[in-house]
Amino acid sequence: MTSPYEHLFVRKMPNCLDDLVNEGSAAGVVEPPNIGEALALMRSEEVPESKIHLTYCWIKECDSPVEWVKEHVHDYDEVLIWHGNDPEDPDYLGAEIYFDIEGVRHTVTTSGSVYIPAGVKHCPLGFTKVDRPFRFSALSLAPNYASADKKA
Repeated sequence: MTSPYEHLFVRKMPNCLDDLVNEGSAAGVVEPPNIGEALALMRSEEVPESKIHLTYCWIKECDSPVEWVKEHVHDYDEVLIWHGNDPEDPDYLGAEIYFDIEGVRHTVTTSGSVYIPAGVKHCPLGFTKVDRPFRFSALSLAPNYASADKKA
């Protein structure tokens, strides 16, 4: 018997680069070579009941600065998450991330996250260096990803 909840699972993460309007060709920039495939863990396209949009990708090594995401703003809250891949040291990121909030630069060198309230300008986001691959996720507290000035 099939579960009545099967439709709530995402068993194969689809590519979601077209959703991400603030990076790559949608933002008028070349996707950096150290960025892995953008995958959707959860979004309304696969699970219509979903009230969130959650993406996932690997960030690979680079030894010179790379800018990835342009400055933008959303009309919903967002959480950005980055975590290393060392099970013996979960705080070890193996990278240096730069990230602006309302024009104030922040540097991140450990696994963690940042909460961005709706209406707050954030990014650029990029990497000063990446010595070891790590995972990056963006959790939008909305069913679809969009910039306030680029509605989906």
